[in-house]
Amino acid sequence: MRFRAAVRSVVTAINGTTLIGLAVAKAGGATLRRAGDGRLIAEGYRLRVPKQSCFTMGSVILTRRSADWLLHEQHVDLLDHETKHVFQYALLGPLFWPAYWLACGWSYARTGTYGLRNVFERHAGLESGGYVRSASAATARSRPPGGSPSPH
Repeated sequence: MRFRAAVRSVVTAINGTTLIGLAVAKAGGATLRRAGDGRLIAEGYRLRVPKQSCFTMGSVILTRRSADWLLHEQHVDLLDHETKHVFQYALLGPLFWPAYWLACGWSYARTGTYGLRNVFERHAGLESGGYVRSASAATARSRPPGGSPSPH
């Protein structure tokens, strides 16, 4: 395991976010599988929230799909996106949750989507996380009404 990945895994274990991720995985009926570099994939997550097909808690990447699906070379960008969230958990620990939800609120107020102006999603890579598909809705919402010029 690379040094940075090892540090990331130790820090998310110490700050408790990986433990919470494991509890959520168990509550969601997921099966754990090692993904390398200290990451765990919780495959077959069955709870209805959140609605995304993948999300991360600590060093645990939870997915409704199989680990093989997420580890396939076709989804390397999505795995990279989720791994960047693992680094965010290592940096912020449990403070990640309120910071993330504030960023979601900011993004929603600005664009009508939870991800496009969310600093955490932008840092993790919007396109690789599947957020660019919502760009037309965000553009429509951020335009000034009635064709008036933008105040910026």
